[in-house]
Amino acid sequence: MNRKRTISIAIVALILSAGIFNPGCRRGGNVQEEETAEVKDSVPAMGFWPDSLLCEVGRIRQGETFSGLMVRLGMPAADVYALVDSLDTAFDVRKLRADKDIAAYYSTDTLEGGEVKKELRYVEYRKDIASSIIFKTVAPLGFWEYEKPVSNERKFSHVVISSSLWNDMQKAGSDPRLIATLSDIYAWTVDFFGLQEGDEFKVMYQQKVCEGAVVSVDTVFYAEFRSEGKVIPAVRFEVPGCGKYWKPDGESMKGAFLKAPLQFSRISSGFSYHRKHPVTGKVKAHTAVDYAAPTGTPVMSIGDGTVISAGWSGAGGNMVKIRHNGGIYMTAYLHLSRFANGIKAGTRVSQGQVIGYVGATGVATGPHLDFRVWKNGTPVNPLKMDNVPDPPLPEAMMPQLDSVYRHYSAIMDSLTVTNQQVL
Repeated sequence: MNRKRTISIAIVALILSAGIFNPGCRRGGNVQEEETAEVKDSVPAMGFWPDSLLCEVGRIRQGETFSGLMVRLGMPAADVYALVDSLDTAFDVRKLRADKDIAAYYSTDTLEGGEVKKELRYVEYRKDIASSIIFKTVAPLGFWEYEKPVSNERKFSHVVISSSLWNDMQKAGSDPRLIATLSDIYAWTVDFFGLQEGDEFKVMYQQKVCEGAVVSVDTVFYAEFRSEGKVIPAVRFEVPGCGKYWKPDGESMKGAFLKAPLQFSRISSGFSYHRKHPVTGKVKAHTAVDYAAPTGTPVMSIGDGTVISAGWSGAGGNMVKIRHNGGIYMTAYLHLSRFANGIKAGTRVSQGQVIGYVGATGVATGPHLDFRVWKNGTPVNPLKMDNVPDPPLPEAMMPQLDSVYRHYSAIMDSLTVTNQQVL
């Protein structure tokens, strides 16, 4: 009896040592955790395995609807309607753009006789370089966003003007979005249509990169504009309710008026009291600046104000007049192809708001904007008008701004290359 009891106890001990009755020690539990982790790590970034499917890349056609696109790619119409219903308000199918790439992913099966049968399983709508929307076209229908890994690069660029800011920055390898950012920062202090040979821009900035391509120019930390011995630094120093960019003395880079009412064009005719009219041939005053630009180029109000009139002006074609600063200043924008939505007499507009689009209405030799400014009823040259800056940085914050300025300017002084480099 004692011998049998001893054997039984030994068997129980052996079982316990093996961990059969101990959930915390079971190897099976560890295996499950390891398998779960392995499955988790193996989930594809896109939500499916693209390499296992046939991929066909194309573009959305002009005027093509979401439903039409899906049917064209091979999705049954009934399933398309069900997918659209599932999207609800999460994705507006009306925002599909004809210039965007799409990728269709198919499963394939080779039939007898060698015929290949394709079944559409996923469609990728590529919004930009880094982001896409994936639509699952087989049950269960669905969609999700896919973001590729994006890295930040801090860069330095030094450009000396020889022809134009646009051309010279592109020659230096700068992304066009950096040019747009610079024009926004210096919009109140630098006349980008009056740049001269030898003018310089030095910029320290950050851009987002995906698979070697620039996604966006994320931040300009510091910039310098040099012209005829004059230097205008711009320091990024964010102050809620005050602004982002400052001069080292605390003066805001933002002014009451933009230097120009549109971007990236050229001056075709300047302010003059004795100009030969290109159509009539008569010599008369031209108290305006003409900006040559393609039809449809957005035209912005150079400052906050109230629309006095928006309509036909005879030889001036479609024209918008705006009153600023309680009537001290007035601006006019002539030869517009059309007005922006909501622009009419009495409308309040803000600085930089689109009020119309370049055209050639009225008496004009080609598409351009005729831009005029009056101060207290007297015409003034828009290129030479005074600009009152926004309120300066609060005195208590000046030491912080000075520290940031000294830090960035020291880095800038240490860089002497004449093209781009990664910092």
